[in-house]
Amino acid sequence: MKKLSSLTRRQVLKGSAVVLATSTLPFCKLYAAESSNGITAQLARYIVSARGNALPSNVALACKQHILDTLGAMLSGSRMRPGEMATKYVQQQGGTEQASVVGSTFRTNAVNAALANAMCAHSDETDDFEPVTKAHPGSSVVPAALAMAELHHSSGEEFMRAVALGYDTSCRLLMALGPDLVRGSHRSAEGTAATFGAVGAAASLAKLDEQNTRFALSYAAQQESGLWSWVKDHDHIEKAFDFAGMGARNGVQAVSMVESGMTGVDDVLDGTHNLLIALSSQPRPSEMIDRLGERFFVTETAIKTYSVGYPIQSPLDAILSLRKKHNLVPEQVKGIEVRVPSDAVGIVGDSAMPDVNCAHMVAIALVKGKVSFVDSHDTSLMKDPALMAQRAKIKVIADPALDDPKAPRGAKVIVTLADGKTVEHHTRFPSGTKENPLSTEAVNAKVRDLIVPVIGKERSEQLINQINNLEQMKDMAELRSLLIA
Repeated sequence: MKKLSSLTRRQVLKGSAVVLATSTLPFCKLYAAESSNGITAQLARYIVSARGNALPSNVALACKQHILDTLGAMLSGSRMRPGEMATKYVQQQGGTEQASVVGSTFRTNAVNAALANAMCAHSDETDDFEPVTKAHPGSSVVPAALAMAELHHSSGEEFMRAVALGYDTSCRLLMALGPDLVRGSHRSAEGTAATFGAVGAAASLAKLDEQNTRFALSYAAQQESGLWSWVKDHDHIEKAFDFAGMGARNGVQAVSMVESGMTGVDDVLDGTHNLLIALSSQPRPSEMIDRLGERFFVTETAIKTYSVGYPIQSPLDAILSLRKKHNLVPEQVKGIEVRVPSDAVGIVGDSAMPDVNCAHMVAIALVKGKVSFVDSHDTSLMKDPALMAQRAKIKVIADPALDDPKAPRGAKVIVTLADGKTVEHHTRFPSGTKENPLSTEAVNAKVRDLIVPVIGKERSEQLINQINNLEQMKDMAELRSLLIA
């Protein structure tokens, strides 16, 4: 006993360490091998390698169209209440001047800029939408990439590649979790996708190595959040945060933390306590890496024709088609059935927000023969007697026959005329989808309508031209003068 008690604390600890190291050496080797071949490692390696790979021409074109579309949403959204409040909030926070806030006169740190710009991007319901996963990738990915690109003086080519990566990491996470399973657990698919989209883009532009990219993915995973409760937000302010601002902030913050030297867990998509099994009862991990470099989700994401919630795109296409074909006027219409997929009614069935209220928007289309940006956001029109009279004729119905995985946001509109006859139109793919794409000229026209009131005609044309030739830009910070107030 005396001999044992004479051992120093250092000797005991040293001996224990040797025994522990010896006994766990095979496990460590095994873990290292598994870790290097796991989903996290493969995804991180792709993020690192992809920033040096040229994009296929069709992917590059899609990137430029979606970047321009999102910048349009950001600028127009900067003059709407969610965008204005986000801008006011981050200005109050101060911060090192690293990145611009669109439509303003100040700069702040990259994290805050990403937050404000992303909330602007989802302020007016004109941001893009991926129909299968239900993600809104542009509103979080592009603002996060823009903040990091300005901070790091990235080229237009680097920016485009980062955006493509962000769309992939955003949508692939939902594919791995199962979009319907996410929503079935009361979580928001949109919010869940946003953080992972932002971290993919931000990690690329920060030029993190594989190990640090894995750390950044882990910091992003810890911030994964978003509840289906956003449907009760009448002001669209929390919704803009839930869908876009939160994710853009989280992704940029995760990368910024790693850039500062912080380390973390390097296998957050694998093993015992990984993100996928935490968020899904039936995860499919291989979806995170399936056909990486071959399948680009930016080419599968739809650009909205109308500045309304995405489940309303097809109903508007259908009612406007019927109105034109049959020369319909409100007096001829006795009733309208708007049939939408089962999950759409809970989103656009009876919202207090005009641009997310299907019956209201269909009534506007019937009365005016078009749906303008101004009309879709004018709350006073929801109390307009003429529109209310038409809205009373409209029923929005969940139709399981439209739950078509190949056309997940189709709609059928059936109009009963005053003489009892019926006419109907089924829109499977509204304009702006990959099956019915918009031309570059059409995207330019949409964006021009959104941004001229904010930055004027001359700067609008300059911005459109810059983005259409984005691969030629040497420093993304050059865009600053076209995006500020």
